[in-house]
Amino acid sequence: MVSVETVFKRSKFSWEDYFSDKKKGGHRFSTEEFLAKEAKEKLFHLNGGKTLLDFGCGAGELLIYYAPYYEKVVGVDFSRSMLLEAKKKVLKRKYENVDLLLADDRTVWEKLDTKFDQITAAGVVQYLTPEQVDSFIRNASAYLSEGGKISFFDIIDPKLYSLWKIGWFSQDFIPRDILLRVCTCCVKRVSAFLENRPADIIGNSYNPNQIESIARKNGFQMEYAKSVYYEYRYHAILTKIP
Repeated sequence: MVSVETVFKRSKFSWEDYFSDKKKGGHRFSTEEFLAKEAKEKLFHLNGGKTLLDFGCGAGELLIYYAPYYEKVVGVDFSRSMLLEAKKKVLKRKYENVDLLLADDRTVWEKLDTKFDQITAAGVVQYLTPEQVDSFIRNASAYLSEGGKISFFDIIDPKLYSLWKIGWFSQDFIPRDILLRVCTCCVKRVSAFLENRPADIIGNSYNPNQIESIARKNGFQMEYAKSVYYEYRYHAILTKIP
């Protein structure tokens, strides 16, 4: 039996450590066909500009599809192993308009020397606390060109994710399995607590109203859009309030 003393002396979990040796992002499929379609959806929302900051670019799965549409692209991630994979992809395609930086949401700003028309982060918000999201928007605002946008892609919606977890969106969904799935989720949460890791390794979820509230606090208005390729995710497109 695990004692109370042992539980509260557990070593601290960090996403930096978790992603330190990862080489792939959390995309539903890793095929070029799927990633190209996913990138196309996001490019639709980005809608132009000449310069792009892709924060949390990971292994560059989407970045390499963004690059042809911009004069300059800067990819940022705190995982060396992910950036190495991104570098391989960039070199393979011989892109000369892409720079890659090793940094996190606190240190990235001191490494930038230009403003951007688009600042994007796909599948990143779930690994940030509300305070970090607030700080990111505030700092990003100073690096946006006039008329620029901040696009948070694929934020996990807590209500829709709960439905997804019990199989609601599955073609072979069976209502009588709900109780079993809920019990399984509870067991996993208790196990995660005892092992000092997140209840769900996919990260945190945010109600759209939470993101909109933080955005407005920093002088932005939010446009909401559901993700095409992930049933339980949504996009938050932020523009400066006139």
